[in-house]
Amino acid sequence: MAESGRDVTALLHAWNGGDIAARDHMMGLIYRELRRRAAAHLRGERRNHTLQPTALVNEAYLRLVDQRAPWQNRQQFFCVASRIMRRILVDRARARRMGKRSGQWSRVTLNHVEAVTSPVDVDVLDLDAALTELGSFDPRKSQIAELRFFSGLSLEETGKALGVSLATVERDWQTARAWLFKTLSGQREA
Repeated sequence: MAESGRDVTALLHAWNGGDIAARDHMMGLIYRELRRRAAAHLRGERRNHTLQPTALVNEAYLRLVDQRAPWQNRQQFFCVASRIMRRILVDRARARRMGKRSGQWSRVTLNHVEAVTSPVDVDVLDLDAALTELGSFDPRKSQIAELRFFSGLSLEETGKALGVSLATVERDWQTARAWLFKTLSGQREA
């Protein structure tokens, strides 16, 4: 990563104080990282997906600048960006599902769900429902899965973003991955 976490955090704090120039400078610093993460996520989408990484980042940017939450640090920013990208993809999948008559829905390949077999091909709305269900009884595991899948954070980055140890992230990720695999495989078979 080209940008320094300290620089981004300082710019986020300045943005909290109303400094629009700091926001714009910060976005310039992290744009490549956001685009890299969007591209990594979109590689798992269906082949004829019309949303490109740049468009996903641009749409996420428009939603990020409307956020009223106080920015704490780089990790928190990427957590919010991840959640926004997830929302964008889910909203697009819902719109496509409602507008399609051919039965082709938005599908993603869960490359991070490598628990027992090859990657699982699932509907993005099923993934969203599964993450929401997981979050209802174990919010941290759901957050870890969201950060790993939608934002492409490494295990170490995920731990920093959530303020937990690497060992905790590894343990929770293994459990979340297995739970998602079981849940989403069951939905596929049904």
